[in-house]
Amino acid sequence: MARRTLSVLTVLVLSLLAASVADGRSSRSSACGARDYSYAGLQSDSKAHGVGATLVPVQTPAVSAGHVGAWIGVGGVNLGPNGSAEWLQVGFSAFPSDHVSHIYYEVTVPGSDPRYVELDSNVKPGEKHNFKVLEMARRKAWWRVWLDGKVVSPAIHLPGSHGTWYPQAMAESWNGGVRACNSYQYRFSNVTQAHADGGDWRPLTRSVSFHDAGYRFVQTSRVPSNFLASSLDARRPVLTTVPERVSRASARVAAVQTVQFTRSRTK
Repeated sequence: MARRTLSVLTVLVLSLLAASVADGRSSRSSACGARDYSYAGLQSDSKAHGVGATLVPVQTPAVSAGHVGAWIGVGGVNLGPNGSAEWLQVGFSAFPSDHVSHIYYEVTVPGSDPRYVELDSNVKPGEKHNFKVLEMARRKAWWRVWLDGKVVSPAIHLPGSHGTWYPQAMAESWNGGVRACNSYQYRFSNVTQAHADGGDWRPLTRSVSFHDAGYRFVQTSRVPSNFLASSLDARRPVLTTVPERVSRASARVAAVQTVQFTRSRTK
């Protein structure tokens, strides 16, 4: 199982990020693959009870070591009770030698290791799927995962999660501990968030965008929120892009608040 090591200087990191995002500047960063985890995506700037989006793997990921993924989710490494790890995410994954993508969801509850559940092992490039994680109506801090309009998980209790988390939608690469620069291209469309437990879905309108060295974030519309996350060596999108202030430094927010993606898979 791969685990990220987070800085204990979380407050300092976040304060530096706030300044970077506010003035729109990008910090200098190392080459693709030098950082264990790299991101391209966004995080809502308001708390919500769920997040949804349609995701497409535009091309077959090329993973030389570690993994790549594209997901929506809530929670994070130290966002559970008393700073514990607690999260829920759903999306695509790919590993070395994969010629297709997988659909999975992953959940971590305080005091337990991440649990990776594979839902589909044969997703071809161009396939479109709709994902949601949603807090259940009238059951505070209980969540379920949705795939293409159907519930695909049991009710999941995430203590302390009611009204406390900022939804995320992003792609990531783990370098496998060997500085691998993995390739991917994922399209995210109609990113929404739930304003009440059980639903009240509305378009995501305000967010912070992320990208690390070797990867790009291309926003194609703000409302609905649509974007492309890809490695720099992927085919460039022939799209009319929406001007966006994207900070490379802000990817550290993901390292502090993002969910953990692991190599462990159910057989």
